[in-house]
Amino acid sequence: MADWIAGSDDPRVADYAHIGDPAWLRDHGLFVAEGRLVVERLILARRFRVRSLLLTAAAREKLAATLAAVECPVHVATREVMQSLTGFDFHRGCLALAERGDSADMQPALAAARRLLCLEGVANPDNVGGLFRIAEAFRADAVLLDPSSGDPLYRKAIRTSMGAALRLPFRRLAPWPGALASLQNEGFLVVALTPRESARPLNDYVRALHGRERLIVIAGAEGSGLSADALQRANVQVRIPIAVGVDSLNVVAAAAVALAALWPVLSDSPS
Repeated sequence: MADWIAGSDDPRVADYAHIGDPAWLRDHGLFVAEGRLVVERLILARRFRVRSLLLTAAAREKLAATLAAVECPVHVATREVMQSLTGFDFHRGCLALAERGDSADMQPALAAARRLLCLEGVANPDNVGGLFRIAEAFRADAVLLDPSSGDPLYRKAIRTSMGAALRLPFRRLAPWPGALASLQNEGFLVVALTPRESARPLNDYVRALHGRERLIVIAGAEGSGLSADALQRANVQVRIPIAVGVDSLNVVAAAAVALAALWPVLSDSPS
């Protein structure tokens, strides 16, 4: 059952006036998902409690099968009312407000994890979302973030991740990078991606692996790269050989190359 919203002053959708304010959303324990694909994946993942939906009639019709299992309020409005309320012309007239919950509590996921992608200083939401998408594509068990990396539940990061940030567990590590020590004590090897010439070539390192290692691959911000502290903390520094005269790869591209090379050696069946 859906209720019709005739105007942007309807109190039932008052929270949607704040969806362009990330600080307000975080302070209220909320995040926003936009677009039919992402909203559908939010609902089906069942990881976060959906507080309400705001849809155009067309979006409601397209999502009819998924909405049959939804218990939250479903609000329907014209695109003009939605734009007046939010201040944005959102893609495909489809929005959801969901509760963040305690996404930092992922000890069960870490206990069984073998593949972790870790971000340091990656603030750009497109890169954060892209890295979550890469992590899911190459079957990472979870994503770790240092305190300065961007919010995976920022709407642009969610959209760029194609919903991967809604499915893949993540956790912030603090203090950074000291918190990596406890994971190393649990048997993880920390692999730092860096363009430094002194680093070990990626393919050379892959050939040395046995296939049963628990790996944490750390990727840093474009330009500055990984900090000296993070590089020092790593068990190994690895570089991707590229053509002479090219500075480096985009962080998402670099992570994709590295994970594609590293993850196959971590097969799910005994070698």
